[in-house]
Amino acid sequence: MDTLFSTIPIGRYTLRNRLVMAPMTRSRADDATGVPSALAATYYRQCANAGLIITEGTYPSPTGKGYVRTPGIHSQAQIEGWRTITNAVHAEGGRIFLQLMHTGRISHPSLQPDGAIPVAPSAVQPAGKVYTATGPQDFVMPRALTTDEVSDVVNEYRLATHNALKAGFDGVELHAASGYLPEQFLSSSTNQRTDRYGGSRANRARFILDVLEAMTAEAGSDRVGIKIAPEMGFNDISDATPQETYRYLVEQLATLKLAYLHVARTKSEFDYRAWLRPLFHGPYLQGGGLTRESAAALVEQGQADAVVFGSLYLANPDLVQRFRANATLNAPDRDTFYTPGPHGYIDYPTLEAAV
Repeated sequence: MDTLFSTIPIGRYTLRNRLVMAPMTRSRADDATGVPSALAATYYRQCANAGLIITEGTYPSPTGKGYVRTPGIHSQAQIEGWRTITNAVHAEGGRIFLQLMHTGRISHPSLQPDGAIPVAPSAVQPAGKVYTATGPQDFVMPRALTTDEVSDVVNEYRLATHNALKAGFDGVELHAASGYLPEQFLSSSTNQRTDRYGGSRANRARFILDVLEAMTAEAGSDRVGIKIAPEMGFNDISDATPQETYRYLVEQLATLKLAYLHVARTKSEFDYRAWLRPLFHGPYLQGGGLTRESAAALVEQGQADAVVFGSLYLANPDLVQRFRANATLNAPDRDTFYTPGPHGYIDYPTLEAAV
């Protein structure tokens, strides 16, 4: 178990342990302004014992918003709100990356500027519903971005990276999973384009690679990570040849010298970890349903360099101390994952309080 608490170089930083707090939407931001809640500084500070915190998904531009009460990083007020959070984490000796999440078609006009139709690579309507301020609503048919507009969105990621650094973040992560805009471009089921961003595997991967180029131009490649989740299937997305698609993508990522590759384990029977890890010549983060024992085994066997915890970190902000002591863990209260206010957000009992 000691391997979980050893240091690990990630990009330009040396993390004090190998536990990573996963990006988790908590829906506590001001819905009108996208400014993080004042409670968020306490929430993230409580978890600063992690080797690295990756924040909740944050929209890089107003059209990237897909959920109520989620934060953005495109306005000065949002930058100032996030700076309070990064200062709190740094005061505890922690490291924190901002996850950039453009939801693309996984949105609704009520969440978009002036009630606009959500954008996507192609006009392919997702099945299912989106949660809005008035409750669940059916997804709508999205509007396909023009080629020029794709370039504009790439630039929005660049500006968001610039703003994240102004807000004091140590780096940024591109959310290229969960059926959001980057994965919509990558996947054959959602990308029916005939320009240079569609058709071949290389063309479908181009958007992600262009975005990463823009982000690394702002931050340096050693302060940029990426999250993928092959065959997760979330938000009605699929690819005809996922193994070949993700192999190609990770082969291209390997040349970028990114800070890390973050892979979320899915229900696929195919072992993407064994398939992809040798292709990426840098720190490899793995998450998804891990326990203290399974996480330690991944690190000890060289299958991951660092391990990512979601709901366990949410319910146990002192997870490092609890793992060190092999102590009992708080159970996550799923009924409060997305509800406003402090309950289920900053009031989980600490190990010290329990003792």
